[in-house]
Amino acid sequence: MELRQLSYFVAVAEELHFGRAAERLHIVQSAVSQQIQRLERELGAELFDRSPRRVRLTGAGERLLPEARAVLTAAERARAAVAAPAGLRLGTSTGLGEHLDRVLAAFAARSPEVPVELVSLPAGERLARVAAGLLDAAFVRSAEPPAGVRVVPLWPDPLVAALPAAHPLARRDEIDLADLAGLPLALTPRRANPALVDLVVGACRTAGFEPVPAPAGGTLHDTLATIGARPLWTVVYASHARVLATPRVAYVPFRAPGLALATGLAVPAADPSPHLQKLLLACGDHED
Repeated sequence: MELRQLSYFVAVAEELHFGRAAERLHIVQSAVSQQIQRLERELGAELFDRSPRRVRLTGAGERLLPEARAVLTAAERARAAVAAPAGLRLGTSTGLGEHLDRVLAAFAARSPEVPVELVSLPAGERLARVAAGLLDAAFVRSAEPPAGVRVVPLWPDPLVAALPAAHPLARRDEIDLADLAGLPLALTPRRANPALVDLVVGACRTAGFEPVPAPAGGTLHDTLATIGARPLWTVVYASHARVLATPRVAYVPFRAPGLALATGLAVPAADPSPHLQKLLLACGDHED
């Protein structure tokens, strides 16, 4: 049994989707599937129920998940004990877009000698790693921090509607949420981003309609590809939309007051990294 196999298993267990797990791990899906199959052969048990429509943990998989997480956490602590990293370990998430580029540029201008390690994880795992000292800081949106972690407010992240470029609404400068009542809504599963899903669904209901759910499309890129071919809509962060340009999808702002989630930086409540203050200043530089 290899740490790599356990890492792949945890990623698939958290995403319940081999494609999203591969995207998160920055490897091809076939490599994830092969390593999971090897782990299952070694353990003599199937860890996932696989079907064309969904992936679920088996009983054996549910029992393995907390043990696998504990092993991976212990391995990271062992590495940290031998050689504490000299750089900044920063948790990130999909959708930061131009925000991340500008913050990193501002940090590099202040501390050009400090390497930055970017770690992309689900929000709960990012917060847990900050609490455990395995990350120096992490970007989060509308998250409740655990004990030992505080969230420093940074900026609001407005959302825009992603529509088929050929749809009549795509030609408008702004739209009301109610204008989208007739189109199915393709959103990430709530377990993956409860703050975003609750915000959008709640706003639709306030606007007077119940959104019609479209089938989940896997990754955001999968969803956008589907929107380019079918009359659907979704939301993306405006800062991310500017780096997701595609001729088949249009990004249209909502008329004020619009939709937005607050982005913050999760940091340890005590004993911060020596580079953290410069990172916070870089975030302020970015906003200026």
